[in-house]
Amino acid sequence: MYFLDKQLILGVSSIYTQKNEEADVINVCFSVCERGSGFRQLVPRRLVAHLRYGAGEAGRRIPLVEMSRPSSDLAEFRKVFAKAKHIAIITGAGVSAESGVPTFRGAGGYWRKWQAQDLATPEAFSRNPSRVWEFYHYRREVMLSKSPNAAHSAISECEARLSRQGRSVVVITQNIDELHRRAGSRHVLEIHGSLFKTRCVNCGHVAENYKSPICAALHGKGAPDPNTRDAKIAVEDLPRCEEDSCKGLLRPHVVWFGETLDPDILTQVEKELEICDLCLVVGTSSVVYPAAMFAPQVAARGVPVAEFNMETTPATMRFAFHFQGPCGTTLPPALERHETEVI
Repeated sequence: MYFLDKQLILGVSSIYTQKNEEADVINVCFSVCERGSGFRQLVPRRLVAHLRYGAGEAGRRIPLVEMSRPSSDLAEFRKVFAKAKHIAIITGAGVSAESGVPTFRGAGGYWRKWQAQDLATPEAFSRNPSRVWEFYHYRREVMLSKSPNAAHSAISECEARLSRQGRSVVVITQNIDELHRRAGSRHVLEIHGSLFKTRCVNCGHVAENYKSPICAALHGKGAPDPNTRDAKIAVEDLPRCEEDSCKGLLRPHVVWFGETLDPDILTQVEKELEICDLCLVVGTSSVVYPAAMFAPQVAARGVPVAEFNMETTPATMRFAFHFQGPCGTTLPPALERHETEVI
């Protein structure tokens, strides 16, 4: 089996951060291409070794294998696609960005005067739950106004079509906007959670919640303008748990900086990556860990990996294919019905 130990992934994802990404998750400063240069300063040598090698039978370590320059030949990719039985599609913020979803990254990636990593932490929520809920209320309301784009649709249509042929497609997404589900994808693993789920800090109950606004006190709040003042909503007026009269404070059910990923979700991801015979990496910068490790691990066991992105990434040279451009443009022709499909 070629896959990093799940406890290692959980441990690394809960300790090391790089505060320059938009996702509400832990980032690890590790460039796959540079084989850990700069990373050694942050991670003990033994962890670098684990990240650079996979586990073979009887604990034998398998070095990650460099691949030749990736191909951009769509016809060749289509030949591989036609034969694939289990396709894993890993998606990131680039897919959602084409639907107009704010990514909260880079120089302009602010909500008021804060970036996501300033608000998306357990500590921030503990200090100022009202401000954090304003931020997530704004994001929820924005998402309710957005629609899936051509890339989302191509993936969902491909899944539905191939399922009738006894083939499978799984979406492993870092996005928390549920656009894949809204596009019709059924087999979706949301490794960072969902904007439209809440978790009670008291009883732990997780529930879907599509209310707009999520509570009366947040109505009209959450404006992103830097001159907007905090609403300073009383804690008792923020979203509360409705499970068995619990009334505990709710929080967004997303993975925040400093938190580990759900081990059950990671187990499902591991199983899917073990059986996939084709992997697509769509709209992701391949620097957010542990998700950035997934596709290189698949490639290292000889499975074709195709990257669809606006630019090259630290992992590009490990993949068999690279298609540069908007995902909504490059992905549909790659996933459309192949002439050999009988259904």
